[in-house]
Amino acid sequence: MKLLAGNSNRTLAQAIANHLDAPLTKAQVKRFADNEVFAVIEENVRGEDVFIIQSTSFPANDNLMEMLIMVDALRRASARRVTCVMPYFGYARQDRKTGGRTPISAKLVANIIERSGADRVLTMDLHAGQIQGFFDIPTDNLVAMPVLAQDIKETKPRDSVIIVSPDVGGVVRARTLAKRLDCDLAIVDKRRPEPGKSEVMNIIGDVSGRSCILFDDIVDSGGTLVNAAEALIAQGATEVSAYISHGVLSGPAVERVTNGPLKELVITNSIEQPEAVLSCNKIRSVSVAPLIGEAIRRIANEESVSKLFD
Repeated sequence: MKLLAGNSNRTLAQAIANHLDAPLTKAQVKRFADNEVFAVIEENVRGEDVFIIQSTSFPANDNLMEMLIMVDALRRASARRVTCVMPYFGYARQDRKTGGRTPISAKLVANIIERSGADRVLTMDLHAGQIQGFFDIPTDNLVAMPVLAQDIKETKPRDSVIIVSPDVGGVVRARTLAKRLDCDLAIVDKRRPEPGKSEVMNIIGDVSGRSCILFDDIVDSGGTLVNAAEALIAQGATEVSAYISHGVLSGPAVERVTNGPLKELVITNSIEQPEAVLSCNKIRSVSVAPLIGEAIRRIANEESVSKLFD
């Protein structure tokens, strides 16, 4: 087994390597003067089972291209199997046609990854589960819920907690967490007048006097979370925290979290964060390196990955 890291999240890649007690394969991923990507694998990988660890977070196109070029380099170096480990799968929010003459970019990216020569994909908390079906190669979708649930158990008062889905589409995800923690569920009824903007219409469930935990897969600009938190506070919630798998945190997100009603935002380290996020005292990260590392070990040993969540 060989572990190969792109430039998108070297910190997580090193943490996974430490968990597996396996060194990262020596490689260089550079840019030419015109920003073309160049990759060279500096170790023999002939006949090896290679895992490329690369999130397609900002800059999404650059990181995706890095991964594709590394796959091609490995195929031409006679690697036995190449698995793309994508803790965060970019373009996942474009999983269906939302209007006339719009793309299904998640399917396009799946096609590109397959055509590049990847044999398998390992990702975490896809925005829409059906994206697994966009691939014709084996695709494992890990869930960060056990890691986040454990953090909630260790840091939150169990008797007053209620799990809140920030929209109707996330109800199944939030209900699963509520069942795991044996607590109640509430739902924020919202609408999106345009992409990237949301308006809260109603709160389904009694949140008065409760400690609310918003649970979702992605936080991007932070508008949805802040609007939901304001609505929950207005309905009598004592405090509102948020647990999110992928902290995209673009644009004014950090400022909104800092100045908004959220007590705390907890994210995973699926995306490497800039200093502005790391220095924010309202944002905290939990590591999914052991989860991803164990999944890699099981794939390499031809063991069941689904048993991780039994």
